[in-house]
Amino acid sequence: MRASFVFSEVVNGLRRNVTMTIAMILTTAISVGLLGGGLLVVRLIDRMQEVYQDRVEVVVFMTDDVSANDADCTQQPCANLKSELTRSSGVESVKFENREQAFENFNKVFETMPELRDVARVEAMPASLRIKLTDQERFGAIQQKFDGQPGVDSVVDQADYLDRLFGVLNGVRNATFSIALVQAMAALLLISNTIQLSAFTRRTETGIMRLVGATRWYTQLPFLLEAMVSGLIGALLAIIGLLISKAAFIDRVMSPVFGTGIIPEIGYGDIAAVSPIMLLVAAAISATTGYVTLRLYVRL
Repeated sequence: MRASFVFSEVVNGLRRNVTMTIAMILTTAISVGLLGGGLLVVRLIDRMQEVYQDRVEVVVFMTDDVSANDADCTQQPCANLKSELTRSSGVESVKFENREQAFENFNKVFETMPELRDVARVEAMPASLRIKLTDQERFGAIQQKFDGQPGVDSVVDQADYLDRLFGVLNGVRNATFSIALVQAMAALLLISNTIQLSAFTRRTETGIMRLVGATRWYTQLPFLLEAMVSGLIGALLAIIGLLISKAAFIDRVMSPVFGTGIIPEIGYGDIAAVSPIMLLVAAAISATTGYVTLRLYVRL
């Protein structure tokens, strides 16, 4: 088998159907780019779960009078609440945070959002008892026992907030994968049509090759390579698109949120990590679609 002949046929095939080839590459790029975006969201969710797994607390917020008059939780009812919580089953530790400390932590978390820090006031920050549970399932019992007691404003589980955030991110991931699937179907149809059109325009050459003894695999190989080359170019464009999106959009728009540390930053390393998957998927889909099309619709 002469490799130079095969590659020259691939180049000629791509040049002859240049408009179909461009359409196939762009459609593949959009589909694979959305797939890459979904994979980045999955990595983001996994990283957030690792970060917050050990930070989730149950928080008992104190009423305004306790927050204003008891700075170290040595007076009643705060002292009694802290003592009861410490003795409760499933409680690992209890830490009191007065409103000055809450205000200081607020400023640290929102350090990159000065407009938010400007409107915040220490008087608006409630004191709280922050509880680390050995078993997160104990939250219901803790809430039932302490909610409504004197000095308690509310009892909240930070895991609920995370579940809502993860629900939104999971929705974004599912929507991205769904659109990528629709685009992938369009890419499959374009690849199939392009191969059929390319085979039709070169039916005379392939017929002569078959008459002089060329195998069916040898005559089909250039068409398969055309599909794979187009798919890989589309995947490369998708990777470039992700890099541009990160530099021009994600970093600029999300920088205030990334700066708080609430949501981990999407780095170039993350894009590098999903890029091989994008290339592999694009090559596999293109090759499979090309092979099936040649077997079912094209006689060479």
